[in-house]
Amino acid sequence: MRVLVTNDDGIFSPGLHALAAAVAGAGHEPVVAAPSTDWSGASACLGPLDDPDRVSVERVEIPGMAGPDGGALIGYSVGAPPALISMLADLGGFGPPPGLVVAGINRGPNTGRSTLFSGTIGAVLAGERFGLSGMAVSADVMVTGGMGATGAPGDVHWETAARVARVVLPWLVDAPARTVLNVNTPDIPLADLRGVRFAELAPVGGVRTVITGRDDTGLDLDLVANEEPMPDDSDTALIRAGWAAVTPISPAAALGLDLPFAEWERDIGGEDRPR
Repeated sequence: MRVLVTNDDGIFSPGLHALAAAVAGAGHEPVVAAPSTDWSGASACLGPLDDPDRVSVERVEIPGMAGPDGGALIGYSVGAPPALISMLADLGGFGPPPGLVVAGINRGPNTGRSTLFSGTIGAVLAGERFGLSGMAVSADVMVTGGMGATGAPGDVHWETAARVARVVLPWLVDAPARTVLNVNTPDIPLADLRGVRFAELAPVGGVRTVITGRDDTGLDLDLVANEEPMPDDSDTALIRAGWAAVTPISPAAALGLDLPFAEWERDIGGEDRPR
């Protein structure tokens, strides 16, 4: 299956590349198309665009991945927000339309009310409007530096989120149409992951925006960790406790999806993890 792999952090994010590798590792064809600049916090917006009648597209090599011809995998750097990229993919903008949308791996959690604002989630919800299932994947990495910041490079455990995504993906391919999952993982080594759990949305996000200063011309903003206590079954609480959290966030969630958590844990390699 052709799978659109996109994000809101931008085409050069290592999380995007790790997710594309997970899609390929699951036996599917990744179609990598992501914003040329950071669109974090864009939700499902379709603009603004520099030119409302044209979207810029540049072909770029995706590091560490081979394409169908044996050369480097070619992706698309797109001058547009992730939801519009998802729509353009469905319209055939990057070759034949995909059968599924995955977005991430986001640098920072998308939990609680953050799901309303996330461009990562906006991409998969846009795909859902076109009848596609999708999965948003995020790693609980602290971000700093204001709205839309992606944080310092650091050593992020992309492999943990990528492994969970690779295991969940086959189930999602066979799930009812328009099923959308929001997956969050702690930023820990895969061997330390406790497992995978169903999660309710927390009442607030894992990070919050604060005003750090103001003057006559504007407000200074930053993102800080949200230390409020959360319900034990919420996405924020579970990833804090070392679990990967999976939350259905589409109309299909009302169908009472039977998520195979025990199977996923086995396939991730659950025998060696702490309990």
